[in-house]
Amino acid sequence: MGLIEAQGISKTYSFGEVEVRALCPTSLTIEAAEFIAIMGPSGSGKSTLMNILGCLDKPTTGTYLLDGVDVGGLGRDERAEIRNKKIGFVFQGFNLLPRTSAIENVELPLLYDGLSAQDRRQRALTALKKVGLEGREDHHPSQLSGGQQQRVAIARALVNNAPLILADEPTGNLDTKTSAEIMDLFVKLNTGSNITVMLVTHEPDIAAYSRRVIRFLDGCIVSDEVKKAS
Repeated sequence: MGLIEAQGISKTYSFGEVEVRALCPTSLTIEAAEFIAIMGPSGSGKSTLMNILGCLDKPTTGTYLLDGVDVGGLGRDERAEIRNKKIGFVFQGFNLLPRTSAIENVELPLLYDGLSAQDRRQRALTALKKVGLEGREDHHPSQLSGGQQQRVAIARALVNNAPLILADEPTGNLDTKTSAEIMDLFVKLNTGSNITVMLVTHEPDIAAYSRRVIRFLDGCIVSDEVKKAS
């Protein structure tokens, strides 16, 4: 069984008497340690898929198993718990608390785990070291470059040892050089720590870092290509 097993998941939104289908019935298997890029124009369904896979939304139809757990059968609190333990999120806008240090931002997902302050700090320090920010733990976001802020966000995604990272346009606010550095970091985490990485991107050069590219159009998968090993 794959890390992600989605069978016939779809999403339809109702606006009064009008129904809008955001995601066609979609079946998808993603194995542990895959690196996948999700591509498609705005409104193509890729963000809807990521919201469902990230347990932020429930499908209208179909079943979704994450690491063997039927997410569709879980309540809101249970979905929040599985999000915290199984998924790390990285966003285009970093989503860091501005008046909080790097290490405190990274510790945030651990606040619900009942860990001691010392254990939280040690795990956050380890995560920051993995992303190359050792020595910057006391810096606030305003004291960090965009690339460094995104590294803090990645460390936050890693701190719970989640097997899956979902990244939504993670290089969208970064220049070309910094984008390459961030993508090299994702590759390192994927190959070195066997973390499954799924990222949404509009950029072919960013998608080129992945080993599998899934393309969406009008709410449906139009292609799913695995690159041949070089």
